[in-house]
Formats: sequence, C-alpha cells, structure tokens
Amino acid sequence: MKYNISMTRARKLLLLGVWIAVLPYLGFPSTWKNIIFSICGIGLMYFSYILYIEHKKLEDSAKVFDNFSENNNFTEKELL
Repeated sequence: MKYNISMTRARKLLLLGVWIAVLPYLGFPSTWKNIIFSICGIGLMYFSYILYIEHKKLEDSAKVFDNFSENNNFTEKELL
C-alpha cells in the first residue's frame, strides 16, 4: 500500500514538472504566469520534500549491521 502512495506522489511530481514546462507557452498574462509559477514551484518543493522524507525513512529502516556480531559460542574448555 505504501508503494502505491509514493508512486501517486511521484506521478504528481512528474505532472507538475510537465505543467511547469508547458506553462510559458499557454499565453497567460505575465502577472498570472508569475503567480502560477510561484504556486507550482511551492507545490514542486512540497512534493519533492515529502518524497525525500519517505525515502530517508525507508533507507533508515533497511540498514542492518551484521558486520559486528560477537562470538560468544565458546565453551569453558576453549577459554582456559
């Protein structure tokens, strides 16, 4: 289920990027265009930050350090 949520957010990020790429050619007045660019830029920052936070949580939960395990399976005869 979490996979589907992150994919929909990634899809929103992609669509927002396409919208920003097409926006200059749509013929809006310059004041409207500036406002729309600002709103889209804030939305782009928000979605990318949310995806970054999700990626960090996923990355932190996947870290397992098995390199530093103790060897405590010795018998008393081997220790003497």
